Amino acid sequence: MANTFSQIYLQFVFAVKDRQCLISKSNKEELHQYITALVQSRKAKLLAINCMPDHIHIFVGFKPTILISDFVKEIKVESNEFINGKNWVKGKFSWQEGYGVFSYSHSHIDAVVKYVLNQEKHHQKRTFKEEYLDLLNKFEVPFDERYIFDFID
Repeated sequence: MANTFSQIYLQFVFAVKDRQCLISKSNKEELHQYITALVQSRKAKLLAINCMPDHIHIFVGFKPTILISDFVKEIKVESNEFINGKNWVKGKFSWQEGYGVFSYSHSHIDAVVKYVLNQEKHHQKRTFKEEYLDLLNKFEVPFDERYIFDFID
């Protein structure tokens, strides 16, 4: 688009259905590579990605050529198909419905990249539920507890 300029940095967070720990360390790198290709094919720039066993963080430089909801839906659907095609889990793999998306300024890029890449260390101190609720509160995102991820306590 001529004369169209944007600077949008978004962190996406979504969970495995029923918060099951289905993303193994042995498959993590291949899944990262696949999702990176999905992101790039949608004209976004992957800045950081990190899968935990039960959730994923994807930080991108986003181009406003696609709706955010379509972007997430396509990433989730195509990565579901990829994981199921690889038979990495017994039964059917699926991401849980819904997602979190959080925007950042250019000056926050380095800090967010480090945050995403250091998830293993971060989760030694905090659960995913604590992390996710903190993000919602930090960004002052109104939410109804009935509609956040299904957390198994």
